[in-house]
Amino acid sequence: MLAIANAKINLGLYITEKRTDGYHNLETVFYPIKISDVVEITDAANLSCEVKGIDIPGDNTDNICVKAYKLLQKDYNLPPQKITILKNIPVGAGLGGGSSDAAFLIKLLNSKFELNLTQMMMENYARQLGADCPFFIENKPVFAFGIGDEFEPIEIDLATYFMVLVKPPVHVSTADAYSGIVASKSNIVLKDLIHLPIEDWMTQLKNDFEQSVFDKYPEIQAIKESLYQAGAIFALMSGSGSSVFAIFKQKISLPHLEVKNKVFYNV
Repeated sequence: MLAIANAKINLGLYITEKRTDGYHNLETVFYPIKISDVVEITDAANLSCEVKGIDIPGDNTDNICVKAYKLLQKDYNLPPQKITILKNIPVGAGLGGGSSDAAFLIKLLNSKFELNLTQMMMENYARQLGADCPFFIENKPVFAFGIGDEFEPIEIDLATYFMVLVKPPVHVSTADAYSGIVASKSNIVLKDLIHLPIEDWMTQLKNDFEQSVFDKYPEIQAIKESLYQAGAIFALMSGSGSSVFAIFKQKISLPHLEVKNKVFYNV
């Protein structure tokens, strides 16, 4: 049994305060995109995880999908599974690929073993694995707040636009990105801004991670500027980086960006 586990982008991202537990409160809009991994589970003698495609740093025995399986296994005594991940979502790109894989694994296990978990129950399991992980259970656009694990549905559809995502050959760790952040309250109401015409987003929607990440990786800033020069009506770094997405009114090709970067079209 397999699932197509898609990525997400952040339409705006504001770090509003540092909490006493060391985490940060934020506001963002999660929006699903069409770049995807494939997650498969098959019966096996022992639990294992195999990753194909893009290499994931670290030991596969500590993969987030293994952690997701073990969470459910504690409560439901699941039989061993071989987890196979065909990795296509870039790693360290601010796209939530690992979180998506884990969330879709939870849904696969729920379906295969008829666990009868509700959406809320699956989200609660996913929440233990990462702040953005529960988003992928329902996998629809949401306004996210708290540490990024509390959601409100939001009506937004970008299907009529042509979206491009550029992933440079650099990895931005979330910890490094947060190290350059100074949280600040603002009068910005992202839930209202997101309903402005997309042509206004360029001057209204921000990603608070951009400045510190751009300072360390100017090539990411150059990508954003190049996308605007190519005619994008909006471009922004996703999450804590390093990928940058852009919204165009019509289909476009960007061969000059393909020389050093991975470019995904019509995402």
